[in-house]
Amino acid sequence: MMNKRFSPLAKIAFGLILTTAMASCNNAGNQKATTKAGNDSTAATSTSGQIVYVNSDSLLANYEYFKDMQAKLQEKAKKTQGELQAKGNAFQREVAEYQKGAATMSAEQRQSTEERLARKQEELGKFNQNANQSFANDEAQEQEKLYNKVADYLKSHAKDKGYKFVLTYSKGNPGVLFADESLEITKEVVDGLNTEYKKEKK
Repeated sequence: MMNKRFSPLAKIAFGLILTTAMASCNNAGNQKATTKAGNDSTAATSTSGQIVYVNSDSLLANYEYFKDMQAKLQEKAKKTQGELQAKGNAFQREVAEYQKGAATMSAEQRQSTEERLARKQEELGKFNQNANQSFANDEAQEQEKLYNKVADYLKSHAKDKGYKFVLTYSKGNPGVLFADESLEITKEVVDGLNTEYKKEKK
């Protein structure tokens, strides 16, 4: 049977792989210094200002597009689950009726009924399989749309802000053990994404 629970974007399993969004070439040219001490100081300042991160858990919890996407998928799963349940119940009733009256049927009637029920059971299995595959395809498409929305926005946002890398951070991500809160830009990203989404909905 179909799992009604939507895998929350596989916990944004795409990891926001946003170690992209290179800043403009002008920034690189402006970072030259005349002394070694100056170079060290400039590099430290540049790194702290151009490498930032987004908390993926917080982003998903506050991004309205994701909430609507999740609700839509859950509604579809619920509807399909209801159809599967109804078909399954109808089939079970037919089986019960056959078992109840089998003793009074002729051998030919029993064979005919059993063949018909076998075909229905096979059809029910195919319907279940197709429903699950359809849901999985829809979920994958929605996840791709979400990834593209976030990635495209962050590429533009990073360019505007001069960020060289936008990393992702979450409690469930063992790849990042610590992230300084001063480098977090989750709120500004969520605010920007929600602003764009409101415009799209209009």
